[in-house]
Order: sequence, then structure tokens, then C-alpha cells
Amino acid sequence: MKQRLKNIFYSFSVQLVLLHFKKFQVLLVFWWILFGAVGGFFMQAFGVNSLYLAPEYLDRVNALSAFFVGASIGIFIMSWNITTFILFCRHFKFLATTSRPFLKYCINNGIIPLIFLCFYFYKAIQFDRYKELITTWNMLVLTSGFLLGLIFIVIISFLYFFRADVTITRKMVAVINKPSDFKLAFKPQVALTSGGSRLIKVTSYLNSFFSTKPVRDVSHYSANFIETIFSRHNFAAMLSIFFAFVFLIIVGFFLDNSYFQLPAAASITLFFAILVAVAGAFSYFLQSWSVPFFVILLILLNVLYRYEVIDPTNKAYGLDYNKSIPRTVYDNESLNQMASPANTAADYENMVTILNQWKARQSSSKPKLVLINVSGGGTRSATFTLSMLQRLDSLCEGQLMDKTFMITGASGGMLGAAYFRELALQKKQIPSINLQHPMYVNDISKDLLNATFSSFVARDLASPAQRFKVGEYSYIKDRGYAFEQKLSENTRGLLNKQLKDIAPLEKKAAVPLMLFNAVITRDGRKLVIGTQPMRFLMKPVHDSTLSVAPDADVVDFASMFTLQNPMNLRLLTALRMNATFPYVLPNVWLPSTPVIDVMDAGLRDNFGQEIALRFVDVFKKWIDENTSGILLIQIRDRKVGAWDSPFESEAISELITKPMLLLQFNWYKMQEYTQDNLVSLSQQLLQQPFYKLTFQYDTNKKESRAALNFHLTQHEKIDIKASLDNEINSSVYPGFSALINNADTVSIKN
Repeated sequence: MKQRLKNIFYSFSVQLVLLHFKKFQVLLVFWWILFGAVGGFFMQAFGVNSLYLAPEYLDRVNALSAFFVGASIGIFIMSWNITTFILFCRHFKFLATTSRPFLKYCINNGIIPLIFLCFYFYKAIQFDRYKELITTWNMLVLTSGFLLGLIFIVIISFLYFFRADVTITRKMVAVINKPSDFKLAFKPQVALTSGGSRLIKVTSYLNSFFSTKPVRDVSHYSANFIETIFSRHNFAAMLSIFFAFVFLIIVGFFLDNSYFQLPAAASITLFFAILVAVAGAFSYFLQSWSVPFFVILLILLNVLYRYEVIDPTNKAYGLDYNKSIPRTVYDNESLNQMASPANTAADYENMVTILNQWKARQSSSKPKLVLINVSGGGTRSATFTLSMLQRLDSLCEGQLMDKTFMITGASGGMLGAAYFRELALQKKQIPSINLQHPMYVNDISKDLLNATFSSFVARDLASPAQRFKVGEYSYIKDRGYAFEQKLSENTRGLLNKQLKDIAPLEKKAAVPLMLFNAVITRDGRKLVIGTQPMRFLMKPVHDSTLSVAPDADVVDFASMFTLQNPMNLRLLTALRMNATFPYVLPNVWLPSTPVIDVMDAGLRDNFGQEIALRFVDVFKKWIDENTSGILLIQIRDRKVGAWDSPFESEAISELITKPMLLLQFNWYKMQEYTQDNLVSLSQQLLQQPFYKLTFQYDTNKKESRAALNFHLTQHEKIDIKASLDNEINSSVYPGFSALINNADTVSIKN
């Protein structure tokens, strides 16, 4: 028994696993990420596991989508095998004497991939049954699709290497058969029980899946002979990686066609496969010079970027980036000048005109000013927001958008709100449209990640730059462009507009004003994008006789980029700037001096309430004189307070990480504390009543809560729909119905 265990321990398969942990541990990081993604303990809150366990292709979870994921994992496994074979093969000289060295290596290197595949199928069956609500038969179909994709790639790879083996063998036999080269090929026999490895001891290897062989003595072969065999195999391996990269370039050129938009999991895994190959290439060719070379490469790229030789930045589609046009200086002095009393007064009068037109459209002489705030939260929030707007619209007999003056918010919530506003506008032209139809919820809940990640891998990383035009301006296609195109497709093209198309309607108060927000990364200021000038929002309301004027903490987009044709901006781009989730979407760079870039609005105000309260503060006199109060409707994708999800320390390592993660875990709660205080102050300052109604997505089971990303499972979609009638929301509907119909007093239960 002891000898048997010893033989297992010194087998090539077990020793390879140990070698992976001894050297090049960086390659194991990718396996850790894959295990974590599938198991749900890596980026669980963002629903990464659903991308792998229920992949979508052409908006469907089927055998074809599973085939692509299986194929991508097959490519990753083969890339890992190829890379580690190149790095390790010279340590195992006995491989050079086997009939198919690479095949033998893959068989013996299969422990980690085999464990992963077993883990994947276990998790996939659980997930598909309880999250995607898939039948047993369909699970078998998905499993078959996955296995077909995996086996297809493995067969193609081995057929390629089998041909390479035959070619190599013929050439080496020709060399050996020459009498003059016989002495070069062989040396006197010397027993080597380790198979020539200087790092570990190997006594046996798997010759096939079910048979083993002892390691062959290779001391009688010349080093030149063995080196030649491995060099030829390495060349064949690197050639296969090159072909894979060329394939990605080709895919990138045709990515506008939805058939080339792979499942997000497949795109991510292909990206990992490329990274594995690149990391292996660095280690193989540069060895101890890898780190210095990487540092020099970063310095070179920084220099090229600084002098604008390369420009990987994403642009706001529609803006003019021509350098010959003067750019506004971004500093305190310029912003304070922009927010001068004369400018704010002019914008104030323009907004009063719009407010008066809105009031003239109402049935009451003193209506309630209805403001809607929607929260960030990816597709989860977009779906809940649209579903809730449908419900509220039905409660006020289809008059919600007519009664609403302004909509503000962040990220996903604004996607749902913008789509509903466009649908309501369409209904005025086509009365037969049913705004409460569930197909519109299905539209906004469709996947946005596949196109985004496919573009990131095939277009951002691999393919040469491709361009498209918005009017007369040209831009590079990247994952930001792919996101916008997919969002436009999901929403039936209704959001494929420019600000100049919406401006006349908002000017006449025919549709609610929408303010899109983003955060300027340079200093944390808020960028407000709208069709109307909003310089009165750039500073908090203050009395200059009592205090020094504060600096502007908000930037009015239209005023800042007045020379860059701001009304030419695409509505889709404004929505993306509002929802620029870090890393998933690229930051948008804007033509100022110096250049600034913006990120997701949720970094500063995830609930859309901050800018709405400042608007109320600016126009409180008009509100007191012309309305019977304010009705602030907040639609949020998380529970108020969220006391049931505190930030707790569960491991000793968190004694170190807790100070760093404290802000991350409590960011939304701190925003909520501040904004609740602002609401309280606004309620005290106004002479008219200020009502706030909160509708929230909440689920009884924490583990079934929809993830924060741009993809939803079937169970999550059902859960979001069910949350419309949860106990909290059901208690608020009566108050909403009364207030929207201009009731004077209502008892708010929230």
C-alpha cells in the first residue's frame, strides 16, 4: 500500500499539479477566477455565475449558447496546456521519446481541468433547475451542447497536433537514419529515474486514459536531439495560438452582426485564454527579464499615450472632438464664471417658462409637482423601474408621464425610465399601444453583457480600429458602442435619438425633463446632461451677504461644451455615461482643457435624489406660488436602510481589509443618510407639503435577490415582478393614488 501511494505521488500527473504551484503560479490565478465565477464566490453580487451557468446567445439560453461556452472553455484548457507545455516540457525529457508528446502531456495535465468540469456540471445543474427554472430535458440538451463544444475544440486541437507530430517524426527519423548524424543523436545509456527533470521526481506517466508506463531512460539521446523535438512542438503550439488570435480579429470585424456576439462567459473565457498565452510567452522568451520588460513596456505606452500617438479613450458619440475648435478650460475660475448670476438668471427664466407650460397642461390650477427619482442597479433596476412605472401609470389611468415634470436618477434605473418615457410618447402618436404590456419589461430585461464583452475581447483587444459616424463626426467602435447598439436593439430603436430630437418636446413640457448624471473622476463633481441649460444647478443656493459663495460642484454639460455641438449627443450615449459601470463599460472622455472623463452617476448619487432636491431648492418660490406641493416618487432597487445586510467581520483577515472595504460596503447607506437629511430640510423650508413615496425592490430570500449587472436569470425576472406587490409597496399604492389625483392630505405609510 505504501509503495502504491508512493508510485501515485511520483506519477507525472500528480507531480505536474505540484509543479504548477511551485512555478508560474500566476497561471493558476485564471483557474481560481473560473472556479470562483462558476461557484458564485467571485463577484457574486454582480451575477457572474449566471453568465457561465445559463449563457445566452441571440437572447436565448439553449444548446447553441452552451456550445459556445463549452468551446471557449475548451480553448482555455488547450491554451493552458499549450502554454504550460512550452514552459515545462524541457524539464521532462522523456516526453521527447513518446509517440505523441503533446497528447501525453495533456492527458497527464488533466487533473485541474477535470476537477473544474465536474464542479461546473454540478453547479450548472443546480443553477439551471432553481434559478433558470429549466426542465430536466432542457438541462440535458444544455449539457450536450456544452460537451459538444468542448469536445469539438479538443478534437480540432489534437488533430492539428497529430499532424504536427507526424511531420516532426518524419524529419527526425530522416536525421537519425543518416550515418553521419548517428553519433549526434545517441549517447551511451545512463539510468535517470527522474526522467531528466531537475525540479521534481517522476517515475511513471499516463500513456492513455487507462494505462500507465514507467518513465523511459533518455540519457542515451543527445541534448541536441531532444531540444530539436521540443522546439518543433513549441513552434506548432505558438502557431495554434496565433491562429486563435487571427480568429478573434475576424470576429471583431463582423461584430455588428448579432450572430457574432458570443455569450458573455465565452468572451470572458477567450480573454483569459489569450492572457494565459501572453503570460506564458513573457515567461518563456524573457524568463528573468519578464518584469523589467513589462515595466519598460508600460513606460513606452505611457509616453505614446501622453503625446497622443495612441488613443484608447472612449468618446461621447455626437460631440465634436476637433482640436481646432476652442475648448473650455476646466478649472474653478471657468466654472464659477459659467455659473455667474447673469447666466443662472437666464437659465432660471427659461426653466420657469417650461414649468408654466407644464402647469398649463394639468387639470388642476394648483397641481402637485411630480418628480421621479430612480436608482442605479444595472438591468435589475432597469427592469424594476419600468415595471413600477407601468404599475403607477395604470393607477393614474395612463397620465403618469403627463403629470410628471422631471425624472432624475442613476445607471440602470434611467435605462428603464427613458424607455418608458419614449413608449408613452409613442402612445400619443399610436393610441393602440398598451403601455402595461409585459413585452416592454421583457425588452428592457434582455441581456446587455454578451455584446459588451464580445466587443471587449474581439474588438477592443484584438481587431484593428473600426470607425462609425454620428452625423459628420467619426468615432472608434468599442464595447461602449456595442453596449449602445444592443440597448437600442432591445428597446426597438426608440432610444436611438439625439438630444436635439428631444429638446423641442422638453421645451414645451410635452414630455418630462430627464437629467442624466455622471461623475467627473478628476474631482468628483457631477456632470448634468440635459436638453435645457441648467447653470442654476451648478452651485448650492446661498445668500452671498451671509457667506462666501461656494465653488461649483455641478457642471452643466450643454454650457461646458457649447462649441462642441452638445445637442448632437446621442441619447444612448447620455444613458451610457449615466451608467458607466467601472471596467464593464469604458469611461467617457470629454473635449475640455485639460481633458476630463466621467463614470457612473451612482458614485455620487445612486438614487437620483440629490439633483432633484437642489432643483426644488432653486424653484421653491415658484413651487409655493403655483403648486399644492411636491410629490417625490423614489423607485429604488434596494431596501431602505438595508439593516439586514450589515458589514460584518467574519474572518481574521478582515481586521486588515475592513478599513479599506468599509466605504465600499456602506457607500449607498451613507448616501441615503445624507439625502434623508436633505429631504427633511426641504420639507421644512417649503410652504407647501413635500410628500415622498418610496417604492423598492425587495425579496424575502437574500440568496434569490437579483444580481447587480446587465444580465438577469428567469428566476430573477419573476422575482422582480413579484416584488411589485410586496408588503412595502402595497402599503404605498393607496397614498400614491390619492396624491397623484391632487389630494390635499394623505397619511403616508412607507
